Formats: sequence, structure tokens, C-alpha cells
Amino acid sequence: MARERRRQKDRTAETSARLKAATIDLLHDRGFWRMSTVEIARQAGVSRGALTHHFASREEIITESVADMLRRVTDDLHRFAEDFADRGGSSDEIVDYIWRMMSDRLFYVTMEFLPEARHNADFKARLIPVVRAFHAGLDAVWTALAARSGVDPDRTRTAMNASMCLVRGMIAQTVIRDDPLYYTGLLDFWKTQLRPLFPVASGRGAEGGRAPG
Repeated sequence: MARERRRQKDRTAETSARLKAATIDLLHDRGFWRMSTVEIARQAGVSRGALTHHFASREEIITESVADMLRRVTDDLHRFAEDFADRGGSSDEIVDYIWRMMSDRLFYVTMEFLPEARHNADFKARLIPVVRAFHAGLDAVWTALAARSGVDPDRTRTAMNASMCLVRGMIAQTVIRDDPLYYTGLLDFWKTQLRPLFPVASGRGAEGGRAPG
């Protein structure tokens, strides 16, 4: 009985993971209003009944899928911050990492659900705790990074959150402006603004930003 319960639990977790992955894929590839629960189930390779067994509504599966994506992004960011602190990376690397993190589907997916949150109070209410948890995770990473680098934590959080905002705006612009050199120039400029914050590490280990083509 215990073994069967474990197998059932594993099957449930696998189905849920497939549904959430399919939701993110469709949000990115088709957009918020061009996807349905029928298409999500088809993409995941399960029945619509299996979907409704796990998620009561389209808004619920989107919210849970976004939360899962943000948790994974935050975990990756923690690992990057630990590695950065251990080996003494450069502020240039931080900018490059934020650019890769945000442009690897994350903000394109965000742009799909944000307009709906602006006009749909219930959907917005579901998303707010998800986004707050993501921002709390970011702040924890920035604070740890400041402590390990010996710089002021408030300045570090402000600089890193400003970097996030800058990159969000740049990625939004990529939708209608395909110009990698333009974005590389903006990233290079921003790196010069951040280097004084990490004066000891600056100039070591920078990988160079790569804008999407």
C-alpha cells in the first residue's frame, strides 16, 4: 500500500510538472489569449480531465506555472551568487547573468500575463504573492552578495534592482527592435556605472553580454 501511494504521488507530481511546463511553453510561444486548457493538456500529453483534477481553472494553472518558473530562476540565481562570491567575480558578470536570466523566456512570459493582471483583479490577487516571493528571493541574493563582497547592502540592492528594471525595458524593446549591437552597447554602458560598486572585483571574469539576435 505504501509503495502504491508513493507511485501515485510520483505520477501526480510528474503530471503536474508536465502541465506547468506546457503552460510556460504556450505562454511564450502563443501568448496569453492564444492558449486554452485544452491546448495545455494536449501539449502536456494528458487528458483535459487530468488537467482539471490538478488545477481548477486556467488562471490557477497559469499562476502555479509562473510560480514554479520563478522558483527555479531564483534557485539558479542563488547558485550563481554563491559561485560568484566564492571565486570573486566581477560586476560585469552580474549584468551579463541578469541579461541571460531575463532574456531566456522569463520576461517574454512575464509580458504575456502582466496586461491581464492589470485588468483582472482576481488574477492580479493570485499573482501578487508569487511575485513578492520572487522579489524577496532576489533581495536575499543581493544582500548575501553584498555581505560576501564587503559592500553596502542598500546600495547593492538598489543597483541590482535598477539593473533588473533596465534589462526588463531592453527586453521589451527587442520585440520590435532586433539590434544586438544596440543592446550590447547599453549593457556595456551600464557595466561602467556598476563597476565602482565592486572596485576590487571589477574587470575580472567578465564574459561579455550577448544580446538576442
